[in-house]
Amino acid sequence: MQFSPQNKVPGRLKIFLLTDMEGVCGVVDFQDYCCKDGIFRDLGRKLLTEEVNAAVSGFFTGGATEIVVFDGHGGGGWIAPDLLDERAKLHCGSSDCPWDELFDDYDALAFVGQHPKAGTPYGHFSHTQTGECIDFRVNGLSIGEFGQFALVAMQHQVPVIFASGCEALAKEAKELISGIVTVGVKRGTCPAPSPTSKAFTHGMGLAQAGATHLSPAVARSLIKLGACQAAKRVSTPGKLYSCRDLLAPYSCEAEYRDSSEKITQMFGRFIPARSIRTAEFERLGDAFEEFYRLEWLDPAETKTKAKS
Repeated sequence: MQFSPQNKVPGRLKIFLLTDMEGVCGVVDFQDYCCKDGIFRDLGRKLLTEEVNAAVSGFFTGGATEIVVFDGHGGGGWIAPDLLDERAKLHCGSSDCPWDELFDDYDALAFVGQHPKAGTPYGHFSHTQTGECIDFRVNGLSIGEFGQFALVAMQHQVPVIFASGCEALAKEAKELISGIVTVGVKRGTCPAPSPTSKAFTHGMGLAQAGATHLSPAVARSLIKLGACQAAKRVSTPGKLYSCRDLLAPYSCEAEYRDSSEKITQMFGRFIPARSIRTAEFERLGDAFEEFYRLEWLDPAETKTKAKS
């Protein structure tokens, strides 16, 4: 799939800025920085918000007219509203909007603080939804959380223009989306865990936790510059964006390790290694929505429904 973006509203560049925590420079530990009971949670929120502000500044310098920041980590509550650039709007909480309509009112999609997909070597906190996931695929294509949102946007001809995170995420984004501008703010130092790794037993913080970070100030400068370049590029007539062209019907599948202590507590029992596969759907977003639903169902409940 390849296209040159067309403004939905003349003279407008409205950007959907999706955020996560694990890809932020200075976020060095999952439990302490990325969990609501973490001892450095407030510092993590500040680091994320300052990276978002750098991106917002760069986008506006490059020609953006409106930016909506989506607080995307763990159900929200990670952007510090009192620190957020006053020019940006903030969306918190869940949305009832179907995936395939999520970007209808936007001209571009961007990411800040994003992490690589599950199994990525030398990524920092590489995972897809949970640490238990070994690999996630749609129509055979291995992707992560970045790819899920990016492919839906691209299918609706909303260009994916920018992504920041660790260097492995930057590489993943460039391999999936042609035309994107990326910024790597840290370099992971751990190889990919094996499918049978027990490093996730006590949570994601013990797997691929090593990384060499830039100074947060340097990271923000690079993000601001990259965001400006991305906004200018998407506003330039004739610039192309492309990704792999997936054809309907769409189906998602994934394999999982034994459940960690956190997931065991959520389900109320130990969940052994398992796999998930959705039915086929005509819309890509519908396949992703069904996968997310199945992922959080107790496997025993899924089997019971299948027999009835």
